Amino acid sequence: MPDLIDGSENVTVHGIFNWILLLSIFSIITVIGNYIGYKHPLTDSLVGMGILSLITLVGVWMERKLPLNISSIIYISVIGIVLAFPGMPTADFVSYYVSQIELLSIVTVFLAYVGIGMGKSWNEFKALGPRAVLVTMLVIASTYLGAAIVAHFVLVMTGVSV
Repeated sequence: MPDLIDGSENVTVHGIFNWILLLSIFSIITVIGNYIGYKHPLTDSLVGMGILSLITLVGVWMERKLPLNISSIIYISVIGIVLAFPGMPTADFVSYYVSQIELLSIVTVFLAYVGIGMGKSWNEFKALGPRAVLVTMLVIASTYLGAAIVAHFVLVMTGVSV
């Protein structure tokens, strides 16, 4: 069975349908979590996730169609910035509805998806051996520690007591 989303450069109707399906599932789960956890209205959250999903879809399409060697995250970021930039006709609409989506709602669904992906390749990960497990644990711990140090530094510099 082929992957739901392949990394090929070709853009096919089937590939776009798979992206739309995945983004729809992701959006619905996020909207439900956003409603239950943060009490944001379902309709506002759905519109916000629709905007984010559309921006993502266009960014991924641009990465595969344009002859430039630029990551889709750059396209997605630029599109989002342009649409929400003050003075743009879309700014108020995009800013309002996207602000109805809590970051933690998105991250929770994303991490669950990553966990499922890791579970599918767990045997491959174990085959790498104990060194790979050690390196992974050190990278995760270092990333956490580094983020905590930066956060502490910023809080101290802004006068927040820690």
